[in-house]
Amino acid sequence: MSHIPIIPFAEGEALLDWIGLTDALAAGHDLPRAEIGDTFLYRDPDTLLSRSAWIDGLGIAVKSATIFPGNPAHSKPMVNGGVTLYADTDGTLEAIVDFHLVTKWKTAGDSLTAARRLARPDSENILIVGAGTVGHSLHAAYSAAFPNARFTVWNRTRTNADKMAQEVDGLQVADDLETAVRAADIITSATMSTEPLIKGDWLQPGQHVDLIGAYRPDMREVDDAALQKARVFVDSFDTTIGHIGEINIPLESGAITRDHLLADYYDIAAFKRRSDDEITLFKNGGGAHLDLMTSRYILDRWKAGK
Repeated sequence: MSHIPIIPFAEGEALLDWIGLTDALAAGHDLPRAEIGDTFLYRDPDTLLSRSAWIDGLGIAVKSATIFPGNPAHSKPMVNGGVTLYADTDGTLEAIVDFHLVTKWKTAGDSLTAARRLARPDSENILIVGAGTVGHSLHAAYSAAFPNARFTVWNRTRTNADKMAQEVDGLQVADDLETAVRAADIITSATMSTEPLIKGDWLQPGQHVDLIGAYRPDMREVDDAALQKARVFVDSFDTTIGHIGEINIPLESGAITRDHLLADYYDIAAFKRRSDDEITLFKNGGGAHLDLMTSRYILDRWKAGK
């Protein structure tokens, strides 16, 4: 096993760049559509979640996450895990990659892949909604594609936004979400909200809205009006429709119809802004196929750096 790389977080991250990852994600969608499957195992209150993907031409990845809610009481992370990567040609084990490294870069890179195509290139004011771990990653990712942008963060609990502003140079804190949304060129949101936070009435011509937080059937970050005002794109029809409240609730109520979802990444050429004043909206649903593409990019950079 000694020849099989185990790629830890810091050493792996030092070799990566956000633009390179978004190019790799786009290229991954030129390959045949992924086969994906999720399994859940439970021992109350603990969970093992394994997400697997197989892409012809790229290989196989299994990302396993252990969620142990009691861990923080013992100063241990609640979520742990790893990604195992297997060769496309013969199924041999190629690498074990840090779980948090893959998740961080996959999540923010997914959103940035869309923003590079749908947001106005001259976007200067970027609002991050949610001051958690993903919010920090979004600042890093968007800074790579929009290097001259000013960033603002809004968080339901102000103290967490203040803490993030202390950790990120130049980051401003917004007091009022509506005011901040109206002023932004790009709104990128990563919250755990089940009630829409962002209202369509607040959206302005030319904006790009990037939604990350909702992943369960009962979760959504924007209201029906926001979806109705925008041209809507998703990363994967397979991981959003029927799974995530952001898309499913308005589909089931009739607020939007299926043809309102214009494209996913398997039709990435359709990810284009038609005018400077239209509103675009992207739903980041994630999925094991994106973990595979990200892990392969990480391994390629690891090999190139050695």
